[in-house]
Amino acid sequence: MRVALVHYHLRRGGVTSVMYNQARTLLEAGDEVLMITGEKDSEDRGFPGVSVEGLDYDRYQQNPEAEEKPDIRKAALKLADSLIKAMEARWGQAADVVHVHNPLIQKNAALLPALNILSKRGICFLLQNHDLAEDFRPDVYAQGEYPENCHYAVINSRDYSFLHRAGLKVEGLHLLPNEVYPLEAAGGLPRTRYLYPVRAIRRKNIGEALLLSLFIPKGRTIAVTLPPNSGRDARIYRFWTDLAEQLKLPVEFGVGASADFSHIMGSSLGVITTSIKEGFGFSYLEPWTAGRAVIGRRLDYVCRDFEDAGLRFDPFYSAINIPLVYISPTALRKKMDHALSTIYEAFGLEPPQYILRMLNDEIYSREELDFGRLDEDFQEYLIRTLVSNDAVFRDIADLNPFLAALADWKPDEDLISHNRNIVFDRYGKERMARILRDAYRAVSGTTVVHRISKSMLLELYLDPLRLSLIEVGEE
Repeated sequence: MRVALVHYHLRRGGVTSVMYNQARTLLEAGDEVLMITGEKDSEDRGFPGVSVEGLDYDRYQQNPEAEEKPDIRKAALKLADSLIKAMEARWGQAADVVHVHNPLIQKNAALLPALNILSKRGICFLLQNHDLAEDFRPDVYAQGEYPENCHYAVINSRDYSFLHRAGLKVEGLHLLPNEVYPLEAAGGLPRTRYLYPVRAIRRKNIGEALLLSLFIPKGRTIAVTLPPNSGRDARIYRFWTDLAEQLKLPVEFGVGASADFSHIMGSSLGVITTSIKEGFGFSYLEPWTAGRAVIGRRLDYVCRDFEDAGLRFDPFYSAINIPLVYISPTALRKKMDHALSTIYEAFGLEPPQYILRMLNDEIYSREELDFGRLDEDFQEYLIRTLVSNDAVFRDIADLNPFLAALADWKPDEDLISHNRNIVFDRYGKERMARILRDAYRAVSGTTVVHRISKSMLLELYLDPLRLSLIEVGEE
């Protein structure tokens, strides 16, 4: 089978890693692969690939206020022709399957129109979505219709359910979990860190990691591996590094910038996660392969898939409950209302009154709210209060058993062994290769007639009860 793997770029990141894993799996199975991207990898990893002009992030997408706007139709025709030429140069014909990664996250205004053009020419597409713009990301929301009558893939069951409910048929919708490659932990090192192995972008909820640091034993640290890349995230990152320094919190930043990762993992007692949003959720799986337990925030829509596969997560929490007596409900409601209205307006919609009422009722009918839904200003205030007020510290600990028990937590070796075996069995190379190739056979052999209702998809994702100010609030 000839497979073209298509993405905007091959810069370091989750999607790039998935593409390389898929390419490796297919080549080992005897298939032919061509990686088509808008920007070449800075490293030569030995995979067949070609860069195509016009496929990388476009200038208009980076600067939508620019006076000189491109002719999208012309750019789409050129890009469609370039994709065909790249495949013909390799094989003399188009691929059996053109597997496009994250096409519905609009980083290039010409890509979706180009895919529509090629679909009408008979190209067999599999459009794999690692995340969707409808999930509170209006900055990358495509205004046009999504491609019709082609196969789609997602990486978790929630996205599968939402796309099915929004119009896609099961025979043209595929659940493609990501393959997990084992990590290593070097031996013989003092294990004093609770490692948070992430790039510290905003949705990783770094303020909550600082909160956890207040409850760990003396002599241990929370260690965040990498700083963010973007200027927007970097400003918030500095906000947290400055606070940790001011309050002398046991938090290390940037520990993975130069050190070997196996040594960083080897220095950890376990791995934590405080993220409020994930696509697939590698952070819940990979550490077990290195003999390290994962603890922290449980994202239901991610962990549910893993638990169905047999993994057990303990101890975890779904929320860190903060009594509203410690924050102003009026100020909170004002920020929530503003954030939700701004999101709807960015999608070109008027927020329904019942949605605003639902949000308002939730705030005023509760005695507590999850720390992970608060913005950085609220979080900073609470962290400072916990540091300076023993009564508040005890109250928060009493409300949140995970925090109270953190000082005495020790890794459960039986649980580590169990979860490690499940990860290798359910997310290892052999099973993932079979799932991927089954999807390709369906793409090349099954014609589908369906389309996505974008309005329905928006309605499913824009749940006000999931709104977090870290995710969508102003800096």
